[in-house]
Amino acid sequence: MSMRIKLLLIAAAIALALASQSVYTVDEREKAIVFQFGEVVRDYDLPGLHFKIPFIQNVQKFNARVQTMDAEAERYLTSEKKNLVVDSFVKWRVRDVQKYFVTVGGVPARARTRLAQRVNSSLRQQFGNRLVKEVISADRALIMDDVRRAVDEEAAEIGVEVVDVRLKRVDLDKTVSESVYRRMEAERDRVAKEFRAEGAEKAEEIQADADRQVKILLANAERQAQLMRGEGDAQATAIFAEAFGRDAEFYKLYRSLNAYKRAFGAKEDLIVLEPDSEFFRYFKELGDSAN
Repeated sequence: MSMRIKLLLIAAAIALALASQSVYTVDEREKAIVFQFGEVVRDYDLPGLHFKIPFIQNVQKFNARVQTMDAEAERYLTSEKKNLVVDSFVKWRVRDVQKYFVTVGGVPARARTRLAQRVNSSLRQQFGNRLVKEVISADRALIMDDVRRAVDEEAAEIGVEVVDVRLKRVDLDKTVSESVYRRMEAERDRVAKEFRAEGAEKAEEIQADADRQVKILLANAERQAQLMRGEGDAQATAIFAEAFGRDAEFYKLYRSLNAYKRAFGAKEDLIVLEPDSEFFRYFKELGDSAN
């Protein structure tokens, strides 16, 4: 290989090295800072292909996507001096990459530590100005909005934008929970007693109405029975009167026979009467006719 070809190959290699050191790309999910001798010379590159001075300038890239920071569960005092155990998380991303690099060195862990401190302080202030029922009610959205704005203003100092702050869990302290549960149990017991009292009152009303209807039905039935008995007695009297009118003597005999049957229904029955008593009239007539 001739010297000329060797020189050309060396020149091509140097050119390729210079070209590779002169070009860099920025992804849409990244932010980049261009340094020159350790100083920031550019931090506003848009996604795409860019150029830099080889060997003199270097590029450092940072994650520009929305990141999640899960805060540790903390205890906060409300305005009524009750402990709440709160578990929260924060959505954040890099907004000012140069400030982010200068303040926290571009290290996400440091940024999360600073954010956790600010979130903790803001939540403590918000909970300290509210009651428990306000925290667990619709005011929670307002609290989170206030916390996000407050934290975002302070997070701007480290070049970070706070996208959202949310509470994953808000629990009462164990002692407070027991007290609340006791109050809830007492309230439910009171409501249950009211329902039972109303039910007993309603039952008494229904029972009284049923008793009244039973008495009315029995009275109507008794009245109807009296009418029917009266009609029956009237018909029986009419029948007896008609029968008596047809053959009075036979009717008297029939009545006497029934009287004898009732009087001597058992062997041990005993009646003491005078021999000429009217009760034995038909016995005597029967004996006279036999003689």
